[in-house]
Amino acid sequence: MQQLRAWIRKQLPTDGLGFFVSVLMLSICSFALFIAAVNRNVPEPYPFKFPANFGNRFIIPADNPTTKEGVHLGRMLFYETKLSANNKMSCGTCHEQKLAFSDGRPVSLGVDNSFTKRNSMALVNLLWVRNFFWDGRSPSLETQAVFPLTDPHEMGQSLEVSVLKLSKTKNYPRLFEKAFGIPKISPQLIQNALAQFERTLISADSNYDRYLAGTYTPTERELRGMNLFMNPPSPERSLRGANCGHCHGGPKTFKELFHNNGIDSTFSDPGRKNFTGDSADNGRFRVPTLRNIALTAPYMHDGRFRTLEQVLDHYSDHVQESETLSTFLKGVSNEKNGSHLSLTGEEKVSIISFLHMLTDTTFINNPEFSNPHLFSKK
Repeated sequence: MQQLRAWIRKQLPTDGLGFFVSVLMLSICSFALFIAAVNRNVPEPYPFKFPANFGNRFIIPADNPTTKEGVHLGRMLFYETKLSANNKMSCGTCHEQKLAFSDGRPVSLGVDNSFTKRNSMALVNLLWVRNFFWDGRSPSLETQAVFPLTDPHEMGQSLEVSVLKLSKTKNYPRLFEKAFGIPKISPQLIQNALAQFERTLISADSNYDRYLAGTYTPTERELRGMNLFMNPPSPERSLRGANCGHCHGGPKTFKELFHNNGIDSTFSDPGRKNFTGDSADNGRFRVPTLRNIALTAPYMHDGRFRTLEQVLDHYSDHVQESETLSTFLKGVSNEKNGSHLSLTGEEKVSIISFLHMLTDTTFINNPEFSNPHLFSKK
């Protein structure tokens, strides 16, 4: 723009009427360039909204800022069946919104009709997660996306084939141009768009959130369950607890940890050890958030527990010893010199009542997270 202004100044007189004309031309030029910039569809930053108690300890890559256009494209791709080898599966197949973006199966079924190795994790509050998958092998949502898209037992299609399919459609080149400034589709931009959408999957409107905000009063049973959940037992002081808060405390109900939670004493799936090679990680898996936990059965990395009652029975009475068992689970009991946590039936019911407080119906019904292809033609 500065060069064009300089050229105009050289071409027009600078006194009297000529000076007025010069100023007018410069103004018209500036306005025209402004309109041109607007028409280039510069992506608009996405306005994240979440409670202050969630904190700002998250990383959004500098080379993939979250924009409204990128999120819209990512949502389209999340539900796009063209990204699978059989043109029938999408990310949304194994991550259903009504189930808090899980799939209700112990393990998922892929395009080749074989089962995946592990349970499909719920997608919620990923903006704060730093290591993805049960073993934490992926350090970002961008790199995470490659695994389910290309695994032969999941969606089973190379990113290069996905690029070809999307490039032949009417709308996707235009959507990529709006989101990233270029119509040329690439594997990296597919990953970037999916990551942008997944970062927006924020759940923060459960009764637990409303309780923390002072707008919901728990029932006596919910409050009793909450106290049991958050507190460790201390039989010497006649204080009972379920000791869940060590791993699932705080407003987001998860910590960036990997634990052996005692479901096995020997391990057919070594978990995080597969990634780190460290024997200390044998049988350790990522601590998931408990947000919407009542909707995401079955539970554990292999989906072995069908109900929350079975989960609590495990932690109460069936934790198995091994070399890598979490120290948070060793020697913890509500009984003096007890070998197990030993919760009562009423305590288990109360804890489950609290866990239902973590269900966010706003999240599972948010139209901004739903399948856009149900309402539009590609």
